[in-house]
Amino acid sequence: MICRFVLTLVAVVVSGMVHTSEARTWTQAETGRKIEADAVGVEGDSVVLKMAGGRTVKVPVATLSEADQLYVKEMASSGGSSGNWPAFRGSDGKDISPDTGLLKEWPAKGPKQLWVFDDAGMGYSGYSIVDGKLYTMGTKGTDVHMVCIDAASGKKGWSKSFATDDQEGYSAGWGHGPRGTPPVSDGKVYGLGPKGVLVCMDASNGSTVWKTNLISDFGGKSGGWGFSESPLVDGGKLIVAPGGSDAGIVALDKNTGDVIWKASEVKPGKAEYATILAADINGTRQYVKFFEKIIVSVDAENGKVLWQADFPDGRTAVIPTPIIDGNQVYVAAGYGAGCRAFKIGSDNSVTELWANKNMVNHHGGVIKYGDHLYGFGDGRGLVCQSWETGEVTWQEKDGQFLSKGAVHIADGMIYALNEQNGSLTLVEATPEGYNEKGRFTLDPQSENRNRQGKVWTHPVVIGGKLYLRDQELVHCYDVKG
Repeated sequence: MICRFVLTLVAVVVSGMVHTSEARTWTQAETGRKIEADAVGVEGDSVVLKMAGGRTVKVPVATLSEADQLYVKEMASSGGSSGNWPAFRGSDGKDISPDTGLLKEWPAKGPKQLWVFDDAGMGYSGYSIVDGKLYTMGTKGTDVHMVCIDAASGKKGWSKSFATDDQEGYSAGWGHGPRGTPPVSDGKVYGLGPKGVLVCMDASNGSTVWKTNLISDFGGKSGGWGFSESPLVDGGKLIVAPGGSDAGIVALDKNTGDVIWKASEVKPGKAEYATILAADINGTRQYVKFFEKIIVSVDAENGKVLWQADFPDGRTAVIPTPIIDGNQVYVAAGYGAGCRAFKIGSDNSVTELWANKNMVNHHGGVIKYGDHLYGFGDGRGLVCQSWETGEVTWQEKDGQFLSKGAVHIADGMIYALNEQNGSLTLVEATPEGYNEKGRFTLDPQSENRNRQGKVWTHPVVIGGKLYLRDQELVHCYDVKG
């Protein structure tokens, strides 16, 4: 019954999205079929439902019963969002905030700063924000800490060590410490240290639930800058990429750490840095991982390889998360590698649609918004690129963008962070051309950052707040006004 109901789903372009978290029975108007699901939010003309097992699907509101349509209308009209951002690039990996009603232009000095937290530790870890708590990681002395901060006040909740970081065994020449974002799910938070320790902790107090090591337990092999990916939570599974020659990707029970499967066909050598992305292609739930020379997809149920595509220009480090829309996959990387788009056929055959160097994206990520892609292109500035053709729609070579940087999109606006000086620019996310709406520089900045290090942690907007980080300093700004 549920499967036949899901056949009515259609993809929609994300506009504003309002989050909730309430289970109910949903009824399809035409057939009377019913499903139990959590209401996650509203995207355009569809409601996002969380199914049993954690899978999310989109149902056109018009196909639901009158009572369900009224419920969705009331949900959407309540305004704001839940304030939850549970993983790197958000729960769907798209890096588009669900917030609406944000400032479309900033005052001359930028939005109001609400607080600065100064004890996050060293490193480039991002943040998850769930139920009013912000979670991130940092090295303090020789210990890797998970840190919990009250998102409203900026006060410390707790800080607990889960691994050592002696700066040995990986390159710390650009700054040491953890790099990934700790995802939060069902009262637990998951952290990955630069030397391969993977931990599950109680999100309320930081007590350890379980712990494993990607090197000693799975034969893993990190890239030169250590393990840097953000673990993926999907339903009851935690997915990570140890790399190495035994099993390049593994799925663990998120509650116990027990092995569900190992992708033994995947033997990539280095784990690399890109975060694994969950996707539904050809009706199959799958996990897509970007390694140095290949993009590989494995079946979510058993880890068997479904398809893979070559990325021959990959070198040194591939970092940005892939983008998947329908059966089209986009990847980009730095060090001159450029970007490529692929189409996955109904038989899992792979066809390359185009490849170019219009988006040479080192580590700041690329975001698909509408029919275009936005990101920093090395040497090209801030770039708007066509999803269909890969051609440049516009590029802005203002001095703020000739350095590398990270992007985030919220309420139709790009938040573009310059890695060199910590300036953040507000730009309309439109293919019509570059239109700047404000700029300010992060202040204060870390005095302890490695002299070669940059402001690399990606910005996040959620619950009307903008979060930025420079090493031990986490900043919060009011962008709702």
